[in-house]
Amino acid sequence: MLTVTRVVHASVLLDFGGARILTDPWFSERRFYYQGEPRSIATAADLPELAGIVISHGHYDHCDLDALIGYPDKTVPFAVVPGLAAKVRAAGFRNVTELAPWQRTHLGPVEVTAAPAKHGVPEVTFVLRAEGDTVFFGADTLRIPELDEVARRFPEIDLALLPINGLRIRPILNHRVVMDAVEAADLTHALRPRLAVPIHYAFTSGPLGDRIMTKSERNRPDLYRDAAGDLAPETEVRVLNPGIPLTV
Repeated sequence: MLTVTRVVHASVLLDFGGARILTDPWFSERRFYYQGEPRSIATAADLPELAGIVISHGHYDHCDLDALIGYPDKTVPFAVVPGLAAKVRAAGFRNVTELAPWQRTHLGPVEVTAAPAKHGVPEVTFVLRAEGDTVFFGADTLRIPELDEVARRFPEIDLALLPINGLRIRPILNHRVVMDAVEAADLTHALRPRLAVPIHYAFTSGPLGDRIMTKSERNRPDLYRDAAGDLAPETEVRVLNPGIPLTV
């Protein structure tokens, strides 16, 4: 049995029959980085026992290692983007595996395969499988053609977690670094998951930052739900508030 619970942003708990995986941990805020929604787990010390942690890339809002130090089990295994292992080990976690696209490892009983991604820094997405269930975790990638290969290699996806806010960086000519709702719906069509849950849409840079630093389709999961209804009608879309578990 697979259960999904959003923590906040792209941080999600996936429970594969008791084996829990945490994605892209973010447990604090700082100037220009605000979660924009209530976090369902206050601190890393409040996390349940984990079978593993996956980290797609090194941006603070996906890789909050200073806060994650509060998690007591420093032997918990990690699967991370290439180039990040030294930083994770420096935070005190000893069991770290770097995965380039299509490389795989196991975090406890959960098989983890890295998949392609494109963002402002090196990034991977992940496919996680256990207990007969398959999950695609989209981190905050752009919609790139290489992601179509995920569907070929994993033709039966039970759950897709997809970023949708279309984040743009204002100082660099509104350069976009995250897929938007329509592109996420297009990826949903390509992946054909049974269920899709949008992530990465409440983030705000604050009143000043939203005017001078970032631009996004903030707090609009309805845009994705509507677009997926048109482009991927065979997939059920569920918008989950943080802390509300959903059994897939």
